[in-house]
Amino acid sequence: MSVKHSQDIPSVIVAAGRHTRKQVLIPPDEGPHFAMRRFIMAPGGGMPRHTNLVEHEQYVLRGQARIGIGDEEYTVQAGDVVFIPAEVPHWYENIGDEDFEFLCIVPNKEDKTVLLPE
Repeated sequence: MSVKHSQDIPSVIVAAGRHTRKQVLIPPDEGPHFAMRRFIMAPGGGMPRHTNLVEHEQYVLRGQARIGIGDEEYTVQAGDVVFIPAEVPHWYENIGDEDFEFLCIVPNKEDKTVLLPE
């Protein structure tokens, strides 16, 4: 068990993203079943269309973004909850003038990110 402040956890640049950083708040070695991550996308930032082997369960903390899940597009904002099934194509685009931040919980299973053509 551990308690820490998110400001004490370093963030890393997400190589596939634009103006996007990630913090691993609860890594797999601390949480036996799930990892908790925080993504921060600056205005104009985002993630290209891609798939993952694991599902994503997300909670939007701040900002506004357009996201694609499969063939559908959604506009999300603080307080929205997002579920992305495993292996379903998805993407993100910050459409606001502030950072878009969300928590992303994923199972501790083998994962692979595959970038897809736009």
